[in-house]
This record gives sequence, C-alpha cells and structure tokens, in this order.
Amino acid sequence: MDDTQVYDQQNRARLLLNLGSGRKDSAWLPAMFAGWRELRVDSDPKAAPDLLADITDLSAIETSSVDAIWSAHCLEHLYLHQVAGAIAEMHRILTDEGFICVIVPDLQVLAEYIVNDKLHEVVYQSAAGPVTAHDILFGYGPYLAQGLNGMAHRCGFTPSVLVRELQKSPFAEIILRRRTGAELAAVARKRPPASDAEREALLEALEL
Repeated sequence: MDDTQVYDQQNRARLLLNLGSGRKDSAWLPAMFAGWRELRVDSDPKAAPDLLADITDLSAIETSSVDAIWSAHCLEHLYLHQVAGAIAEMHRILTDEGFICVIVPDLQVLAEYIVNDKLHEVVYQSAAGPVTAHDILFGYGPYLAQGLNGMAHRCGFTPSVLVRELQKSPFAEIILRRRTGAELAAVARKRPPASDAEREALLEALEL
C-alpha cells in the first residue's frame, strides 16, 4: 500500500469545506475526498450550497472545526484587499492538523498570451465550454453575458502574490505548484508535516 492510500484511509469521515463550491453537479474534487463529509459554501443561492455565505465571513463555522478546505477558482472573485481576510477565516476554522488547497488563475502564464496578442485564444476546454485567456483574466465570458456579474474576476495572482497573501496568516508551511490550464495551486498547513514522505503523499493525493 502506498503513502497516498495510507493518507486517504486515515482521513475517512473528516470534514471538507468546499469553498466557492458552485452547483453540486458541476464541482470537481480530487478522489482523496471521496469518503469525507463535505460542506459546500457559496455566495450564490442558485448553487444551492449547504451554507450560503460570503467567503470573507465564515462566522457560521466554528473555530478549529474543519479538517481541510478546497477553494478552486474562488479567491480571484474578491478584491485584493479582501483576500487576506478570507484566508484568515480559513486559517481560523481549520483544525491544528488541517490544510487548505487554493487554486487560482496564473497571471504570469497569461502574460505570454497578452504579449503575443492571443488574449482570445482558447487555453483549455472546460465542462462549460472553451476557456480563453480573456476568460481566465476577467471571468468566464458566457457567464458574464448571462448577467452573472459575481463571476467577474476582481483581482489576480502570480506566484509571489499568492504566497504573500497566504503568509499574512500564520501557516507553518506553504507549498506552491503550477497546474495545466494556467493555474496556480497552493497548499498551506497549520502544522508542518511529520516527514517529507507525508508531505509528498498529500500533494499526490491532491493531484498536484
């Protein structure tokens, strides 16, 4: 049995907070969370979340009550001055052994599209349709055209900006990874891992 399987089995029945979850039928999560309890949080009532809340105010969730937080393509919908507060809320509700995984668009990768005048070039295919560099930078155009203004992107991240915002909360360890599709992923833990093997097992389980 490999380290990833051990990590997964040890974490069965833990609580995952899916922050900015979207609709239940549209959300993707790594397979490691298949056996976890999931609490879906979103500010859009049409997403029918378990908890309707702004991610900058998670006061409805008890301190140190969540084992992991998954936040994919959520922080960029805030203004930059709101990001540190949202991350501080994530830190507050995590257990001491907890971690967060944050995924945001990678503006450093998008800069190449801008420099080469390819802002409307398709970067990847999503379940909703093709996603262009313009969509990644400003928000998914077809959704904005439907009047879903909450889907607009109000800030952006390069590696150093994302790390800087995470460092404003007292995480013991922050690891940054690049993903395909012009994405940045960061894993931040309240306590450091017991070993390098444990760290790598978590990253592998998160498909990073």
